[in-house]
Amino acid sequence: MSLNRYRIRQQKPNYFLALIVFVMCVFGLLMIYSASVVESYQDFGYNYYFLNKQAINLIIGIVLWIICAKIDYKFWQKSAFWLFLGSLVLLVLVFVPGLGMKLGGSSRWIDLGIFPLQPSELAKLTFILYLAAWLSKKGEGVKNFQTSFVPFAVVVGLLLFLIMKEPDMGTTIIISFIAVIMFFVAGGSFIQISLGAVFAGFIFWILIKSSPYRLQRLMVFLNPEGKSLEAGYHINQALLAIGSGGLFGLGFGQSKQKYLYLPEPHIDSIYAIIVEELGFVRSSLVVLAFLILGYIGYKIARGAPDTFSRLVATGITTWFVFQAFLNISTMLGIVPLTGVPLPFISYGGSALIVSLAGVGILMNISKHCNK
Repeated sequence: MSLNRYRIRQQKPNYFLALIVFVMCVFGLLMIYSASVVESYQDFGYNYYFLNKQAINLIIGIVLWIICAKIDYKFWQKSAFWLFLGSLVLLVLVFVPGLGMKLGGSSRWIDLGIFPLQPSELAKLTFILYLAAWLSKKGEGVKNFQTSFVPFAVVVGLLLFLIMKEPDMGTTIIISFIAVIMFFVAGGSFIQISLGAVFAGFIFWILIKSSPYRLQRLMVFLNPEGKSLEAGYHINQALLAIGSGGLFGLGFGQSKQKYLYLPEPHIDSIYAIIVEELGFVRSSLVVLAFLILGYIGYKIARGAPDTFSRLVATGITTWFVFQAFLNISTMLGIVPLTGVPLPFISYGGSALIVSLAGVGILMNISKHCNK
C-alpha cells in the first residue's frame, strides 16, 4: 500500500530540461567540428577526429544520463561518502607515475588506455552529493561554528588542495563557489559565509602570488594590450575573434582564428569561435540557454521534497550556470583566464559524461518535486 502511494506521488521528469541540454550537446558537436577542423587535420590527417571522439563521449554520456534519471535520488545519499572518497583517491592517482598523464605542465588525467579520465570533473559531482548528504544530516546544527563550519572548511580545503596540486585554478574556483552556495542554502549564517569568503580570498591571493603564470594572467587581465605578444596573446586573439564576428558573424565554418591563431579553439575558447562565426545576436542564444537551464534547475531545487534533494539540485545547477558564466566571461575579458570548458558544448570526454550524469540526477529529483 505504501509503495502505491509512493508511485502516485511521482510525476513526469522535467523534459524541458532534457530538451535544453540535448540541444546544447548537439550544438556543441557542430561547433566542435567547425572549431577543430584545422587542428584535427594537422594532427591526425582528417577533419573529423575531435567530432568523432566527442560523438562517442555524447553517446556514453546519454546512456549514463538515462541510468541516473532512473535511479532514485536517495541512492546517492546513501552512497555519497564512498563516491566522494573514491574521487579523492583518483585525484591522488593522477600523480602516480604510469597512471597519471601530464599534459601542458598539468597532471589532471589518469590513463585508462582507451579513455583518459579527469578525476577533477568527477569530483565536482561526487562533492556535491557528499556535501548535500552531510549538510542535510546537520539540519539546524549547520549554524554551529565548531561542529559544522570547521569540518566543512577542512573537507573543502582537502579537496581544493589536491586539485591545486595538479594545478587547476578554474576547477578550484568552481568548487569553492558551489560549496559556498550550498552551505548558504543549507542554513549557514552570513558571518560564516563572510569569514569563509575572506579566508578563501586570502588563500587565492597567496596562490596567485606564488605562481608566476597565475600572476601573469592577472596582470594581463588588468592590461591585456600591454603584453599582446606575450602572456596576453590568448585573450587578445579571443577578443579579436569576438570583434570580427560583429552582430551576425562570418558564417558557420568561416572562422579565421581557428587557423592555429586562437589556442584551444574547440575546448576553452569555443565561445569565441561561436561569436566569430555566428555573431553577437545568435551567440546570445547560448547565454539564454544557460539562463533557462538555471531557472529550471533552481525551480526543481525549490520544489524538491527534502533537504538532500534540494541541496543536490542547487549544487548541480550552480555548477552548470557558474561554470558557463566563468567560461564566457573569460572570453569576453570580464575575468582573468581560468581554463574551464563551456558545459555541454566544449570538447572533453570526462566533462561531458559527468555533466550528463548530473543532469540525470537532476531529472530524477524533478520527478519527486512538489507542484
